[in-house]
Amino acid sequence: MSSLLQAKNVTKSFGGGIFSKEEELIAVNDISLNLEVENPKIIAVAGESGSGKTTLARLLLGLINPNKGSVEYLGKNLKDMKGKEKRDFRREVQPIFQDPYGSYNPFYKVDHVLYSPIKNFKLASKGEEARKMVEKALELVGLVPSETLGRLPHQLSGGQRQRVMVARALLLQPRIILADEPVSAVDASLRATILDSVKKLNKDLGISVIYVTHDLTTAYQISDEIMILYKGVLKEAGPVEVVIKNPKHPYTQLLIDSIPQANPKLKWGKLDISETQELLDQPGLGWRDS
Repeated sequence: MSSLLQAKNVTKSFGGGIFSKEEELIAVNDISLNLEVENPKIIAVAGESGSGKTTLARLLLGLINPNKGSVEYLGKNLKDMKGKEKRDFRREVQPIFQDPYGSYNPFYKVDHVLYSPIKNFKLASKGEEARKMVEKALELVGLVPSETLGRLPHQLSGGQRQRVMVARALLLQPRIILADEPVSAVDASLRATILDSVKKLNKDLGISVIYVTHDLTTAYQISDEIMILYKGVLKEAGPVEVVIKNPKHPYTQLLIDSIPQANPKLKWGKLDISETQELLDQPGLGWRDS
């Protein structure tokens, strides 16, 4: 199968230059990831804060370049893209970030963030056509256009603002959505609604999704495959059912044991990182099918 978006053994480090007093920090160390054209899927990239998952997301979006390895879209290295190729990539690979409020101008109605990409990418020739596109995108994420348009950002709930950003991404007819902690700033009661919207985009529209998260529960709920990162290293990867239900690496087990359980008699979070550092630093297991 042909690759849609592929990271090939990417490494990204910060600091540690000849004139730098800072010690080199390897944020992403020899990571590979592949989304196929013919097989749209949801891949979760999971790990705690500092694991390198957001740096990997920035590499995949072409916001930063790797020190080693490459990121390719339809076989073309991102750092070599220019003109139309780069513009097409920006349209077809859409990010959804953690804090939706930061994407809004508080003095503009939410309509502004929806109509701007239509204008910038010349997706509609008439105002009526643009309006229909906006209304359809809002309906796809479970929002009622008449109750959403014309509002200021603060007049919408956090969940509504985030779903507007998903609708904005949809307007560009993307092939990939990269969602970086899209529900961490949203009330728990609204997370399922947003995640259901993302999953529906994959199943109904064939959009591939890279879901960056620290939350294994939501990763398990919506993902087909999962990658577990720790200190920039891939510790374990494979089908989500295999990795979560039968973890092999101590770090994956630590994350699972740290999930609170409904039964107060059950002990959770029983692994102490300080006492198990040697186990956590064991080499990654790579891809697992069983």
